[in-house]
Parts: sequence; C-alpha cells; structure tokens
Amino acid sequence: MTACAIETTVQNGDHHGVRPGDAGRPTGFTITANGAYAARLASAGDALYAERWTLDGPEPYAVPLPLAQPEEPGTPVLPLADGRVLVARRVDGRRNTFSLLYPTGPATGELRLGSVDAPGSERLALLPPAPDGVRAYAMCVGPETTTLWLVTGGTFGPERVAEVPGRCSGGVWLDRTGRILALDRRLDGGPVKTVVVDLERGGEVTPLLQITEGSDDRLLLADPDSGLLLIRSDAPSPGRDRLGWGVLGSLLPVRFPECLRMDDAVVTPFAVQPGQALVPESCGVALRIDGAGGSWVGTWQPASRRMGQLAAPVGWLPGTGLWTPEGVLRLPYATPGTSCGLVDVEAPPEPPPGAGPGQGAGAAGTAAEEPRVCRPVPLQQAPLTDRRPAG
Repeated sequence: MTACAIETTVQNGDHHGVRPGDAGRPTGFTITANGAYAARLASAGDALYAERWTLDGPEPYAVPLPLAQPEEPGTPVLPLADGRVLVARRVDGRRNTFSLLYPTGPATGELRLGSVDAPGSERLALLPPAPDGVRAYAMCVGPETTTLWLVTGGTFGPERVAEVPGRCSGGVWLDRTGRILALDRRLDGGPVKTVVVDLERGGEVTPLLQITEGSDDRLLLADPDSGLLLIRSDAPSPGRDRLGWGVLGSLLPVRFPECLRMDDAVVTPFAVQPGQALVPESCGVALRIDGAGGSWVGTWQPASRRMGQLAAPVGWLPGTGLWTPEGVLRLPYATPGTSCGLVDVEAPPEPPPGAGPGQGAGAAGTAAEEPRVCRPVPLQQAPLTDRRPAG
C-alpha cells in the first residue's frame, strides 16, 4: 500500500534523515510495507518507550509498549506485519541486542532474539521494513565493509546474509519479495553510487545508478509496481544536490524537474502511490519540504509541471505518511489531545491534457537543460530479475 522513508542512514558522517527541528524529540516513525502498522519511540515525561500504531482499522489507535527499563534516545524501532515491534539496542558501546515487543494484556511481552557486535567505529542501523512484513534486516557499517544481517524471519536469531565492500547507507526495496535491495555505497573514498544487492545470491552486487563518473547518486525511494525511482544527485549541478526521477530499466535520462528545486528549502520524497503498474508518470509522490519556517508537505506527479504545497497538520510526524492505491495521502500526527491520528489529503491535481510521458516537467522542463547522460543503468546491465537457473 505504501512506500515510506525510514529516518536512519549511516555513511562517512552523512546523515540525511535528521533535519532542523527534529533534535530533542522522539523520531523514527516507520510504517510497514503494507501500511497496516507503524512504530515509533514515544515519551512519558523523560522516559522513552516503543509505541505501535494500528493504521488499517476504522480508526487508527496506538498501543504503548513500555518496559521496566526505558529505551535510550535514538533507539531504532521497526514494526512487523504481525503487529510486533522490533527494537535494536546498543549495549556497552559495541553490542547491539534485538528484541520483539508485543502487548500482553496490561503488560508488554519481550522476545529476545540475540545480538550483533559492531565494535569501534562501526554503527548498526535497521533497514526499512521488508515487503513481506516478516523479515527484518540490519546493516552494520564498518570502515571498509558493510555487513547485512537478517534479524527476524530466520532460524537461529541474527544471521549474516551478505558483506558489501564499501560504506553503505540508505536502503530501498526494489521488488515485492524482499530479495532485491538497493544501497547507496561509497567505495574507497570515491563518490556515492547506488548498487543493487541480491540477497538470494549471497549478496551479489551490481551497479544501479551511474549518472556521471564523479557525481554522488543516491536512490531515495522506489515503487516496484510502476518502476518509478526518486533520486538525489549532484550530476546536473556539481556540488549541489538536485531531486530527480527515473524509471527502473529505462533507457531515458533521469529528469531533474525545476518544480522540485527550491533555493530556500530542502525537498525530500517520503511516499509513492502504489498500484500504478507501468504508468510511473501517474504516481503521486509525497514530499517533505524543510525551510526556515519549519516543515510542510508537497505533492507531485512526474507528468506534472508543478508541485502542490500544503500546510502540514498540527503534530505531523515529519517525513512520514502513506498513499493508498486510490490516490489518498494519509499523514500521521500526534498532539497532546490526540495520541494517534491520520489526516487524509486529496490526490495531486491531474496533469494538463496531453502531458503524458515525454511531455511533463520531467522531460520538456529539464531534459533539454540537463546532461543526457543522466540515466539509471539499464535493467540489462544491472539485472533485477534473475533469469538464470537457481543455484
């Protein structure tokens, strides 16, 4: 039902998830891939605890999952499709322990899963929820290698599933099975490039984004139904990031629409409308806009020449939300009077007649002024569907 951004990245000091105004309050609101549940750190006074939201009923509601020992600030939490919440805690400065929390009447149940060591400068982050809602993965970033761990959905607790050369960040699922994962990688001090990791082939790595040789190219979001990719790169403006879009496997260039460029604010996509098979230009995209006055919401379609902007609801959990296949954007919020709420936003306006592929802002508005070498590596060069016999 949705694609959403998870606000944890680790790479050479890069941190694209924390923005002005986020510091000092619980963050990390994460929604399952099917949109049924969400989880975050909530607070009662100075004490922090995991909180699960149920989003697929008649009305959203929150269930607190406190334990005798409060959680530390910044503790990653991740919802699963069965309603349990994964918590990753850092202990003794190097060991990361994992537990599943769930309500048991008036108390909170806890199932301990084991631990992973991340010594020295290594840091561990949870990857976005897997599409199946059962498995959960963690990424341990070392000085020269990134290790991927299967934390839930395996057999014997945390299992090492892949080692990727270089320092990785991000994490975007490119399929509905949870096999193909895109990571942003910096290798040997070079530029950041998005690569594809095949988890069923021992972590086989292939390139995905190579816009120019020296550009930093990051994949922010992807929609498996339509193939729409949301990209941040400094290829069109070296040293200055721009927001662009492309289509998985397409030979067309990545477009960098002018309507997504704001000199006095940062624009970051956080949700894509699902269910738009083979029509990426029609997908609704929700955007977080951060400026000097705070954060607000943008809506946009690749076929459109403009971006809609609207005030965020009071108490919005910035950078979070989900689309329904019907085109309704749902934004979660929490206020002193409403601990768990959703606001529905109308779909973005339809593009003008005739603004189909090649006629929207992504093509006529930018392709003529941006380098035509800007394109994702074609599917044939970075295969995302394995056509070889399993083995």
